[in-house]
Amino acid sequence: SADFVMYWWEKAALATRAGRTRRFGFITTNSLRQTFNRQVLEPHLSDPKSPLSLTFAIPDHPWVDAGEGAAVRIAMTVASPGTAPGRLFTVTGEKKGEEVAEGRAVDLSGQIGKIFGDLRIGADVAGALSLRANERLAYQGVIPGGDGFRVSAQLATSEYRSEIEKGILKKYLNGRQFIAAAKPDYVIDFVGLTESEARTAAPRLYQQVLDLVKPVRAAVKREARRTRWWLFSEQNVTMRPMFSGVGRYISTCRTAKHRVFGFLPSDILPDAKLIAIGMDGPDQLAVLSSKVHVVWAIASGGWLGVGNDSNYNHAQCFNPFPFPDASEAQKAQLRLLGEELDAHRKAQQAAHPKLTLTAMYNVLEKLRAGERIEGRDRETYDQGLIGILRTIHDRIDAAVAQAYGWPLDLSDDDILHCLVALNRERAAEEARGQIRWLRPAYQNPAGQTAITQATQTELDVGVTDSTAKTPWPKSLPDQITAVHMALRDLGEATPSQIAHRFTKATPRSIQPLLEALTALGQARPLDQGRFAG
Repeated sequence: SADFVMYWWEKAALATRAGRTRRFGFITTNSLRQTFNRQVLEPHLSDPKSPLSLTFAIPDHPWVDAGEGAAVRIAMTVASPGTAPGRLFTVTGEKKGEEVAEGRAVDLSGQIGKIFGDLRIGADVAGALSLRANERLAYQGVIPGGDGFRVSAQLATSEYRSEIEKGILKKYLNGRQFIAAAKPDYVIDFVGLTESEARTAAPRLYQQVLDLVKPVRAAVKREARRTRWWLFSEQNVTMRPMFSGVGRYISTCRTAKHRVFGFLPSDILPDAKLIAIGMDGPDQLAVLSSKVHVVWAIASGGWLGVGNDSNYNHAQCFNPFPFPDASEAQKAQLRLLGEELDAHRKAQQAAHPKLTLTAMYNVLEKLRAGERIEGRDRETYDQGLIGILRTIHDRIDAAVAQAYGWPLDLSDDDILHCLVALNRERAAEEARGQIRWLRPAYQNPAGQTAITQATQTELDVGVTDSTAKTPWPKSLPDQITAVHMALRDLGEATPSQIAHRFTKATPRSIQPLLEALTALGQARPLDQGRFAG
């Protein structure tokens, strides 16, 4: 599933780690930071015995071919052996309209430090662990099965009311409709039915699919689609159960210019361009809509396409995200704000059918930047009551920061550091058996307590179990390197906590290595036997 260029990145990485070349560099698309592509980079960057370091990177740069008109976004990476700091450059400005044959003039801002697999310096967002508390709650919507399954809303509500009640005709919404607050379409959904059951349950709808879909599906390569031609999409056995028991769920576009979350009724089947989150709490909507989560989502999800839009991959953006441990009073306040946010946007879009969420948040972005609001933007400002929208978001940001117990004026980088630290803390809790289920009645209906696999001691801070431990290197230089990387990953730790990350390592063997790193200026001692990287 990785981009084809990653095949060559892998070959070059193996050659460099084997000593056959000193360093290498590639120009790739900017999707290098996406999930499958990172799975090629990260094993090389995190290997304890012979790691690579990214010594130079630009995560997102325009590639403009003035002659052919091609315009894509690229990333640049250079890697070399060892654990060296790298130079990371970020494009801070682009001079559009000044393209030449070689490209486009840009302004760059540079940093020096450890570059992670998501091409960032700072918090190790890419290394955050999925939390059990968030599991089975966020999924990509269903992959559409073709126009032959569609039925107009007018026809569905006038002639197929019985089929709607049976759940055979379902409302269906894609990302564009979500942004525009458009009415959903209807699709024929025979999920869970055999061909003969579908024919018996809704003969007219079955015949429509027989006539319009089966001839097309007969030519597709995917066997499941070809042999089960009467099904609109795959079973989605993991996603569909989460809609039961809730009247609405939270949704966001998978790829969008602005990261916006809103409620959808649970009888709407989401398209693959939407991410469905099976929670109906307005306090949860407020947290997801806050600056804290949006900063996290942008950092963990990356950017895609010529438009350079943010990508919300639920496995990276939602599953590791640690929600605040809010008090009941704080949850009550967040519930009021979440309802107010959702109601405000829906009311303004209902009053102005051409008003989109993208247009509203374009103007909100300009308002926050202190730009003049005029022309069409002024019309959007008035129709969307963007001044009020801004105050709602400001109040949400303040309430969410309070729920976390953090200052309101944290920088984006500080927010990411705090969230990565909290993710590790929650993962350590879960390793000890404490899970803060987000929807316990659905995720843990029996109310079972997770089994603790070890005595609750400081050793449990290492959140990986024994099957995921790293082998302890044999040579002394490799051991020092491994301890140094572990300490940088943990931030601060005791010899016992570092030893817990490796097989056959002991606190007694780790202690002198930490002292050696201290003498070299690569670590510093703290109180209670702890060291900081």
